[in-house]
Amino acid sequence: MNKKVLLKDLGNRDYKETWDYQEELFKTIIDLKIKNRREDTQLETPNHFLFVEHPHVYTLGKSGDINNLLIDEAKLKEKQATFYKINRGGDITYHGPGQIVGYPILDLDNFFTDIHKYLRFLEEMVILTLAEYGLKAERSEGETGVWLDVGTPFARKICAMGVRASRWVTMHGFALNVNADLGYFDLMIPCGIKDKAVTSLNVELGKKVVDIEEVKQKLLRHFQSLFEAELIKEKTTV
Repeated sequence: MNKKVLLKDLGNRDYKETWDYQEELFKTIIDLKIKNRREDTQLETPNHFLFVEHPHVYTLGKSGDINNLLIDEAKLKEKQATFYKINRGGDITYHGPGQIVGYPILDLDNFFTDIHKYLRFLEEMVILTLAEYGLKAERSEGETGVWLDVGTPFARKICAMGVRASRWVTMHGFALNVNADLGYFDLMIPCGIKDKAVTSLNVELGKKVVDIEEVKQKLLRHFQSLFEAELIKEKTTV
């Protein structure tokens, strides 16, 4: 099993351009798995972890309801935002500046073949990271992602998640609000869940800005521990 994970930070990158790149990596892994099965070979499949920050964009998952986007095309343009229907699970999500978006593109045959465990590990990575900032983050039963004050009238989501998997290869991932402009969340019904608030790490800590690079390093440390992975940093050329 190849537990080496190639890490690439794409910086600020257009959503569609990043999606296409994810699809390229995803297809390469699947094609290699098919080749191994057909030709009875044992070529190692690679694993990837992409960090990115997107310009303002709303994405709607396969089972999502377009009515959860509360603005029209003209308003999207006014807000300098784009919109895409995509092939992950989940409903509507917002990505934008001040948010850490992580896309693990892993062959789970290299780790464990359990998609629920995979999602729980991603949530745990975020929960452990937020604990380092003194926040008690939790899962909310029946809802993906990471939340604060679960089970109270003040429940609020700080990290959204949505993944796609085929032949045990994953894509898409998580979006953690660090210094996010929460006003953009008012223009949708986040993940299709009404009456639940959204928050950001800087708001919770009462800070204007939280060091995003520091948060990334904490996430990666917990990712390595949970997945027993070895991260190898790649230069960004795409």
